[in-house]
Amino acid sequence: MTKALHDNLTLVKPSDFTQDVAAFLIAKQAQGVSPRYLDFLRDELRFFGDFLAKVGVDTVQSITAQAIRQYLIALGERRNPGGVHCAFRAIKTFLRWYETEYQPEDWVNPIAKVKPPKLPQEALDAVPLADVKAMLATCDDTVVGRRDKAMLLVLLDTGLRASELCGLDLADVNLSNGSVLVRSGKGGKAREVFLSAKTRRELNRYLRLRGDQAGPLFLTVQGGRFNRHGITSLLRRLAERAGVPAPGANDFRRAFAILSLRGGADLLTLQRLMGHSNLELLRRYAKQVEDDLAKVHAQSSPVANWL
Repeated sequence: MTKALHDNLTLVKPSDFTQDVAAFLIAKQAQGVSPRYLDFLRDELRFFGDFLAKVGVDTVQSITAQAIRQYLIALGERRNPGGVHCAFRAIKTFLRWYETEYQPEDWVNPIAKVKPPKLPQEALDAVPLADVKAMLATCDDTVVGRRDKAMLLVLLDTGLRASELCGLDLADVNLSNGSVLVRSGKGGKAREVFLSAKTRRELNRYLRLRGDQAGPLFLTVQGGRFNRHGITSLLRRLAERAGVPAPGANDFRRAFAILSLRGGADLLTLQRLMGHSNLELLRRYAKQVEDDLAKVHAQSSPVANWL
């Protein structure tokens, strides 16, 4: 490389943060990540970019560890620890990609100096079965009522994520043996889950009214596919009718995990059914089940209570 060419290249201003984020998202899309994960990265980096603009940072190489820490602290004022940790992961993924993609000289990745936010070790509460029964009791025999009842039972019986429930098609369900193919699992991984006889019976009642046309398993009133916001609204509506706190789809997912463990499921099988990449969270659920059993034993111990 000639000196003149080198001098010209060194005068080129580094691309700004927004341009680098756009290049990063293209790279992740080419890598084949799921649309949901791509949306997550896009949203988190947009929020981070808005913060950087306010503090006068407009290039990746100007980002400091202190700026990242300040952003996480500010984020903690309106998000729970899990939400802050999600933001940290998105920033970490982006900065590591930038480092590998451009290999900038004399630049130290600031994320290396930032410790990840701590996550609470306690497993969150699951939706109480009494609340589920109250919500089920509000469902009538109309097509919407039967659909809502079937959706509640499928959530509780499978531990599906909201996005996975939305992605189910009629062709993914085998009512004969209860198997359900989850095509749009986290990370783009497919897996198989199963429905009990009771859930299949309620699902079949809904399908008699729905019809056998191809497409989404659960149809909106307009005949389209549910999204996560629609699932949240449906659960809120049923909870208001039943007079119970509104649960989220994740509350049903936690109930599936805890009740399955209480019923004798092993961690590895549960990991496969729920589509977890590791056993960390399931071990916390298992510890919660052990604590529950210990409390019951303390209250009902024959020796403690009768001798």
